[in-house]
Amino acid sequence: MKYTAQQFIEMTERYGAHNYKPLDVVLSKGKGVWVWDVEGNKYMDMLSSYSALNHGHCNEKIIRTMKEQLNELTLTSRAFRNNKLPLFLKKVCEVTGMEMAFPMNSGAEAVETALKAARKWGHKVKGIPDNKAEIIVAENNFHGRTITIISFSTEKQYKDGFGPLTPGFKTVPYGKIEAIRGKINDNTAAVLLEPVQGEGGILIPPEGYLREVKQLCKEKNVLFMLDEIQSGLGRTGKLFAWEWDGAKPDVIILGKALGGGVYPVSVIATSRDIMGVFTPGDHGSTFGGNPVAAVVGVAALDYILEENLTERANKLGNYFMDKLRTLKHPAIKEIRGKGLLIGMELKEPAREYAEKLQKEGILCKETHSMIIRFAPPLVITKEELDWAFERIKKVFS
Repeated sequence: MKYTAQQFIEMTERYGAHNYKPLDVVLSKGKGVWVWDVEGNKYMDMLSSYSALNHGHCNEKIIRTMKEQLNELTLTSRAFRNNKLPLFLKKVCEVTGMEMAFPMNSGAEAVETALKAARKWGHKVKGIPDNKAEIIVAENNFHGRTITIISFSTEKQYKDGFGPLTPGFKTVPYGKIEAIRGKINDNTAAVLLEPVQGEGGILIPPEGYLREVKQLCKEKNVLFMLDEIQSGLGRTGKLFAWEWDGAKPDVIILGKALGGGVYPVSVIATSRDIMGVFTPGDHGSTFGGNPVAAVVGVAALDYILEENLTERANKLGNYFMDKLRTLKHPAIKEIRGKGLLIGMELKEPAREYAEKLQKEGILCKETHSMIIRFAPPLVITKEELDWAFERIKKVFS
């Protein structure tokens, strides 16, 4: 039986939880920056599954690597060793400049792993009394959807009805070093930040901010942790967004694009001393570090480096933002971004503009109601960006 788009939508609404409000387009095929719906209409993907598709849809190299592994070995759990995980861990450490890595699946799982590492390091190494470790986070953060992570979100909806919430977090304004300085005390185990707040609205901190936070953490014997799940792996025009500020963290959290757009792969990478707080039985994952994830992760990292996606994001991101800034429309408040992580802040709700762009063949999504996020796959070409701009220009004319 062949279903229509409307039938697929109605089926989803009937059988699925109503926890998303997607645009009413039903996609069935993708290649590079392009996707097609069940009715054959073609669109440009300007969201990249929130930066998970940096390599483009159905990247041939990554899928070929994945298929080869699927015929060999898919899962062992960590009860046994496999011959692909060591290569992945080695690659992650080489790329991040860290000493050890801990594989997980989703980004939220990696964040939870970092939180556990920070707390245990605080208690066992720094000497914070049991159950007193505190972690400083920023307003407008987005690190995932687990109970603990939403506990330190400042988005009211994320918390509504989900209490009791996890204690042990202090929130400060994003981009203000003095706010962090005022919250740090002897019980502070870590500071957790996004180098660019993606879900928060493509918010970029002042130049030097991350560097100052890193120095403050060093002075106070506090772990400096950066969530690069969305901003990392080339998205902002640097391999990692912290490089813009020369502020290498003690713990880096990666996900999304690490899976090449085909498989959930996440990781935290850190020093041998910090990772040493974990002992057998402390933490784990049945699927984390499985052979398929390992080969996909290596292929995803290799592709970014070999195809110079970071340099492409930097060059084309500046080019595209310059073009967007030529638009003169009363609804546009600001264009901001780094690389190909771009936000168009409006003076009115962004949803209707996202829906108009859909009709012109461009798929994007609003965030925080007033901001449109443009984040196409990093494999996009200058000509394809020109194509997109003409249609954006038509909507904002």
